[in-house]
Amino acid sequence: MERELPLINIGGTDFIVDITKLELREKADPTNTITFENMRDTGDGYTFEYNLRNKNLPNVFDRESITVKIPEFVAIDPEGMAARYNYPLEEVKSKSDFELMVDQKAFDMRVNKGILPTVDIAGHTFYVDIRMDKLRPKDDFLSNGIVFSNIDRYYDLEKRTYTIPYNPKTHEFQEPDYLNLKELPKDLIAVRFPSERLLDRIGWNRKYGFEITHGLVRNGLKLQFAAKNVPWEKTFLADLIKSNLKAQKKQEKTTQKETSIQPKQNKGRRI
Repeated sequence: MERELPLINIGGTDFIVDITKLELREKADPTNTITFENMRDTGDGYTFEYNLRNKNLPNVFDRESITVKIPEFVAIDPEGMAARYNYPLEEVKSKSDFELMVDQKAFDMRVNKGILPTVDIAGHTFYVDIRMDKLRPKDDFLSNGIVFSNIDRYYDLEKRTYTIPYNPKTHEFQEPDYLNLKELPKDLIAVRFPSERLLDRIGWNRKYGFEITHGLVRNGLKLQFAAKNVPWEKTFLADLIKSNLKAQKKQEKTTQKETSIQPKQNKGRRI
């Protein structure tokens, strides 16, 4: 039998607390939801702006809203949290959301032992070194690695990932000659990996002055990542090559036309 989920009242409206989806869902209108991503972690609960008329987050035109604070999920639904994170119910009751939702072993290794996260790119290990602004290749001191400030224009804000051309021999970011590219690169590959903020949230927090635990409950904490190889055909290069080849043919036709209309030179008569 499916258990009855707990309710929380916000401004006179009952919301179901769904731990499996980490969302608040209006009891009278299940399509009206407030997701965990839209809440701010305060350390002992979560806050968000709430519009009483819309019964949800205010939009840009709403001037009237209230600040709502709700308790931690372990306080609202310990049974749901125990099931979600596979802990005994009695143990959950003595823990905070942070202790349940964030890998404590990884947190200790990163914060107390100074272990940097790593990314595997095409079989080679890179350290996520935010202090040096780069992915630094392991055991390759001649390589400059992948400098984040050099790959800004390859960042996808919506997906929060970089997709870059990469040289697996030099272990470096390397751009092909885009203007003259007529075929897919043979010595380079395309790889995709998360933003530096997702790769090392703790290093990011330190660099930009946030609390060291900021964002960890929402995004979790990992110390090992693997980049994805992306076929060139699924990148912008396929269209770029077509454009370059088209421009080349156009230039060749123009050159041929100019050659064909050049006047013939008269040799003249010898005296």
